[in-house]
Amino acid sequence: MRRLIKTHGPCLLEPQKRSPYEALISAVAHQQLHANAAEAILRRFKALHPQSRFPKPQQVLEASDEILRGCGFSTGKMMAIRDIAAKTVSGQIPGRAAALKLDDEELIERLVAVRGVGRWTVEMLLIFTLGRPDVFPSDDYGVRNGWRVAKKLGEMPKPKEFRALAERWQPHRTLAAWYLWRAADAAKS
Repeated sequence: MRRLIKTHGPCLLEPQKRSPYEALISAVAHQQLHANAAEAILRRFKALHPQSRFPKPQQVLEASDEILRGCGFSTGKMMAIRDIAAKTVSGQIPGRAAALKLDDEELIERLVAVRGVGRWTVEMLLIFTLGRPDVFPSDDYGVRNGWRVAKKLGEMPKPKEFRALAERWQPHRTLAAWYLWRAADAAKS
């Protein structure tokens, strides 16, 4: 890690100030798509309600399937977005202030029950939305590849083994993940 920190300089991770509702909808929009395509879909989605910065959960629930599909959402993503909206209205998906008070595992448990949301998605929310300092997404391709690159290994570590290895970086596992992402990105260049 010392070499990665020296090579890549100070961590520039800056959490986005948005609600878990917004973060989850954005994550679902980005699933299995190039970032540019997902951002185009999100622009059309936001344009449905130009008077607000982001469509409210109730507006999503009231929108017809045709309107949401017109934004570019597949049927599966549309159903996931409706579930995110419904579970936000019910309180299962907490607002930002409430989410900041929940511990990581409690939030993971609550959110993986939402359609289209898995552990990795919640880990990204914990890191990039809530700014949690000790999250290690051991299933993340970029983090695993960064370790492979940094250690000059022939193959990436298995997630379970990697999770155990990352215990040594507590309580700064988010920082470790950030540097491993940088190593993976640098290897592409």
